[in-house]
Amino acid sequence: MARGDLTDDQWAVLELMLPKGKKPGRPPVWTRRQQIDGIRFRVRTGIPWRDVPEEHGSWGRVYDLFRHW
Repeated sequence: MARGDLTDDQWAVLELMLPKGKKPGRPPVWTRRQQIDGIRFRVRTGIPWRDVPEEHGSWGRVYDLFRHW
């Protein structure tokens, strides 16, 4: 867990508010928590989307989640 990532307590509260996936099929490669941490990292630092660290998932998936919300 990096310095700016969500703590386990914060994630437990936030996870209850997120919509559940309803589609069957292949499980996601990146967890929702990793992607949200990637969004928070990008917003906090102001870097371009393409520079989001790979530990948060591919920049395209992180951006898609941000854009969807």
